[in-house]
Amino acid sequence: MKQLHGLIHYAAALAGALFSFHTATPASAAQGSPNVVVIFADDMGYGDLGCFGAKGQATPNLDRMAAEGVKFERFYVAQPVCSASRMALMTGCYPNRVGIKGALGPGAKVGISKEETTLAELVKQNGYATAAFGKWHLGDAPQFLPVHHGFDEYLGLPYSNDMWPYHPELVNLNPEQRKKRRGFPVLPLVDGDRIVLPEVTAVEQPRLTTWYTQRAVKFINANKEKPFLLYLAHSMPHVPLFVSDKYQGKSANGVYGDVIEEIDWSVGEVLKALKENGLDEKTLVIFTSDNGPWLSYGTHSGSAGPLREGKGTVWEGGVREPFVARWPGKIPSGKVVTEPAMTIDILPTVAALTGSQLPDHKIDGRDIWPLLSATDGAKNPHEAYYFYYNDNELQAVMKGRWKLYLPHSYRTLNGRPGGKGGVPALYEQRKLEKQELYDLVSDIAERTDVAAANPEVVAELEKLAEGMRADLGDSLTQRAPSGARLPGKVE
Repeated sequence: MKQLHGLIHYAAALAGALFSFHTATPASAAQGSPNVVVIFADDMGYGDLGCFGAKGQATPNLDRMAAEGVKFERFYVAQPVCSASRMALMTGCYPNRVGIKGALGPGAKVGISKEETTLAELVKQNGYATAAFGKWHLGDAPQFLPVHHGFDEYLGLPYSNDMWPYHPELVNLNPEQRKKRRGFPVLPLVDGDRIVLPEVTAVEQPRLTTWYTQRAVKFINANKEKPFLLYLAHSMPHVPLFVSDKYQGKSANGVYGDVIEEIDWSVGEVLKALKENGLDEKTLVIFTSDNGPWLSYGTHSGSAGPLREGKGTVWEGGVREPFVARWPGKIPSGKVVTEPAMTIDILPTVAALTGSQLPDHKIDGRDIWPLLSATDGAKNPHEAYYFYYNDNELQAVMKGRWKLYLPHSYRTLNGRPGGKGGVPALYEQRKLEKQELYDLVSDIAERTDVAAANPEVVAELEKLAEGMRADLGDSLTQRAPSGARLPGKVE
């Protein structure tokens, strides 16, 4: 396949295109406007960083971020899957409010709407330079790519690195079989809105983390005199796993540990570039991931630590992520926040920090700067958080220490180990027949259903769920949304 939907043309030479860039024109950015760096991993588990209890892999740079800044013990994504999770980060909205569900496949006919305001478009109001490097996954048609949604620069994959010829379940098929199975035989690397490498094979994939990091450092160096927003979204540790020669075999946890150590190296390179350019005290750096570990891959997946289940479920292991943030002089060092927060809160927080105007349409996030700056006594500003999954199913509601699971079906390994060598084990389906309530403070592993002992809490959370059903709908109870907006569509 030589083009994305027939509209993107090839670059003349990969080497030059990989490291070309253009910068934003200075506008009316206020003096002292902070730089913002958001580093987003893919399928990383709650227990994958040293500062969250990881063993067998070293993460000194991320551990240093936690030591010099703040660690959130209860940070959540809006949905436990790629595209939906990223949509929440980019727009400050629950993904079903903006019409994106699940993981968009190659050639998807929907993507991020031009009517939505991204993090990049938000800070553009104040003259920020903006860049996105890595996995996008909010639509691969040209109209959906980052450079058409507020980002000055983009280099990366338009979707997951397993789509589709490189999916571990398909690698043993010959090219014709793979083409028939998925009908999309390439994984393109895109620079701006041009294909610079029509197929990122197993030869190039080990270079992705390095390529993304080099572009990120180059962007920082080029924009040190103006405020900037950098979104660095690693393709790893999503399967199939790839690591460069410099980190292959380095960890005590196999290739997965090697990948995590290389991501930590990338974080270190970004922090070093900030320091060398005198930007440490001008820059907020955030690190987290899009969803929990893909547990069926076993030795090629991460760890949810003490949490229940993983990616593809709204149990804590699927939606609670490691989160660290650093901003010397603004965020005190060594703080731990136990209040909950979510990716939908990043956009309004950045708006407040940069003096940017929020969009006119409704967003779901709230400014959590008091939490991020570890202010004594700071509380989460939401009444509750809501967890949708599958076809607009409202599966859980969380308020404070309580999380109510509504009847729904979910996948599980049911205590069995995951696969080995990149070959997944099979999930089984389990149905939650009735509501279950968990106290996340005293029962982080969600082992004991306390619904029967707390009927008033169940009633309160069910009332909140009913309010959200009226707004965003719920296919489990046959409720249509009243407050949802349409995604962008390929004409």
